[in-house]
Amino acid sequence: MLTRNIRRMIILNRYYKITRFYQFLSGIALKTFLLLALIAGAYLALSHYIDDAEMLFHTMTSKIPPFLMFSIFIVSEFFLGLIPPEFFLVWTSKSLTPWVHVFLYSTLSYSVGILAYYLGKKLHLISWVKNYIELKYTKHIHNLRKWGGMFIFVGAMLPVPYSLVSLASGLINYRIKNYMVWSLFRYLRFFIYAIVVFEIM
Repeated sequence: MLTRNIRRMIILNRYYKITRFYQFLSGIALKTFLLLALIAGAYLALSHYIDDAEMLFHTMTSKIPPFLMFSIFIVSEFFLGLIPPEFFLVWTSKSLTPWVHVFLYSTLSYSVGILAYYLGKKLHLISWVKNYIELKYTKHIHNLRKWGGMFIFVGAMLPVPYSLVSLASGLINYRIKNYMVWSLFRYLRFFIYAIVVFEIM
């Protein structure tokens, strides 16, 4: 049994090398690092040029109601992450219950992903819409077909439009059970990023 699993891992590793999954992953990881570095740089610049930047952030967060931020977040997540989730983590880092907000953002993102998945399944039945989306997002759909769950993992954890990955999963009829399991990494992503952002802020 152990030998079979090792052999399977070796075959998978070879497949990922041939299909350039590791190269793709390293490129996305670099973008993640640059994004977090940009957030840190912006905050340090504000702290340098604005007296009491900490108070400024507290004032901003206290004046924007959570319901409004959650609503904006849902719209953003559904429309291919128009606003990076890190922005919302910056906002929630100054709230009274930051970790509760992180959990709520994670749950909302996960739920929007499921909604996008079922939308993809419905669009699959409309041939001209299906063909248009497959043509427009050929690269993502091709990667999903190549790497399956691992591509959903990348979409859940790294700066790849998560709702697009979810939509594509429904469009190609990827198994919902497997999709939902891989998508649980969305929670891990938010909590890891929150730790980094909260440390910076």
